[in-house]
Amino acid sequence: MQINLNNLHLKSFLRCKRKAWLDYHGNKSNRIWSPHQSIEIINRYKNFHKLSDGDLYTGTKACQKGSNGVIGLKVRSKLINNISAEIQPQLLKKIDGHSKWGEYKYIPVIYKLGYRTTKEHLFDLAFCSILLEPLQEAKIDKGLVISNCGNQINIEKIDLNQKLRKKVLNTFLNLSEYLKRSIPNITEDRKKCTICSWQKFCDAEAKYNGYLTDVDGIGSKTAVFLQKNGISNIKDLASTREIELGEKLLQFKEQKFEKASKFINQSKAYLSGIPIRIYDNENLSYLLSNKDSGFFIFDIESNPDDKHDFLYGFLEVNNLFENIEDDFYDPILNLKKNSKKANKKIVRKLLSKKYWPVLHYGETEKIAILDLARQLELDTREIEILKSRFIDLHLIMRGSWILPVRNYRLKTVANWMGFKWKQKNVSGSKALYWWIQYKSTLNDIFLEKIIIYNRDDCLATLQIAKWLIKKHENINYRKVEPTDLSIEI
Repeated sequence: MQINLNNLHLKSFLRCKRKAWLDYHGNKSNRIWSPHQSIEIINRYKNFHKLSDGDLYTGTKACQKGSNGVIGLKVRSKLINNISAEIQPQLLKKIDGHSKWGEYKYIPVIYKLGYRTTKEHLFDLAFCSILLEPLQEAKIDKGLVISNCGNQINIEKIDLNQKLRKKVLNTFLNLSEYLKRSIPNITEDRKKCTICSWQKFCDAEAKYNGYLTDVDGIGSKTAVFLQKNGISNIKDLASTREIELGEKLLQFKEQKFEKASKFINQSKAYLSGIPIRIYDNENLSYLLSNKDSGFFIFDIESNPDDKHDFLYGFLEVNNLFENIEDDFYDPILNLKKNSKKANKKIVRKLLSKKYWPVLHYGETEKIAILDLARQLELDTREIEILKSRFIDLHLIMRGSWILPVRNYRLKTVANWMGFKWKQKNVSGSKALYWWIQYKSTLNDIFLEKIIIYNRDDCLATLQIAKWLIKKHENINYRKVEPTDLSIEI
């Protein structure tokens, strides 16, 4: 059986054997587009253009011409045994040397997001060198990994030695064997799945089979530990006695006895679809005591790699239970990083109604505002007063309810409550993608998309606040302690 592989199969295999199998055999209609991939490509070509001093061209003709940078070159070759391989190097950079094209040669370059150089980067460079050497008739000893460092390009030289190349060839052999088998099981470490194009496909299978990692708080290590102790799925977990599970968790250093109640209750809620009331906390009391006053609902959109919060969205709500038409949404754009003018406007906004609580979901918004306040040199007392106004609905939800959800992210919780975003398949990463598009084109349509998305995030946060208050005030609910549960599975 002839197997045709490329560097993307290799990359997938290093991340997840199931992903590599699906990339090769899977129904492509089950894949979803990830904005992370587009963001990486945009950033990649900006840096490649800079590294090549603008002399960046495509394909074999660019190599023959001796361009400083070459993209879009496809290299095909028989690799080993019955494996044919193809690679399209991200970038080839011209250096001094001798090749069939003249008194120069090319070395492979790969772009990375973040700060860590991984096995994926090293293997990609080594694989490229294996195929490129016979094509250009020149030895390749080095490759480059580049990344953003402020406005500069950080360049890391990688030694493409025989040991590394041997590892790559062995990995391809292992990959070819996996592709001959049936589809691998879903990985237990599903943190890696958030940007995978097969995520929804695997999520559906995981839910159907009751994967333990669908229970909030259970990661791959805990799941494996539970499986070794006779708890193979969510239904098993839900029917486990709390004291029995607690004793098992005590043997596992990464978890505590107290987690037993949480895991069991979370699995019961997940299976039944019924939320479980646990207990109140101080934050909920603060929310309830101010429910008849005005509120700010606050949400930001950020570029974490650039440490730039480019949109601060404020929803002014005069009364939580009045008509939404009476609410006022004010998006404050922060187009330039560290803009004092924008920073002052944002803080002034909050100080304009200094007695209003500020509702948000997660800690990001609070941290961002307090950083701005310190940058603007507000005095300590003003900062403390501002700090005291923030109410984190994520903390309240975690401390008050166990919901029938996989996680407690804003999208997950609000979707479960029935909230619908106006734009389909939106996320913070998609908003970031629009922001990058706006910076490249200055087309206001991308800003409009970000603003619509941010307003919906604010409205979703508002819906969660209303849900918490209504549930608290509903005299028909029965408060249950973590050990007092009678939900049938």
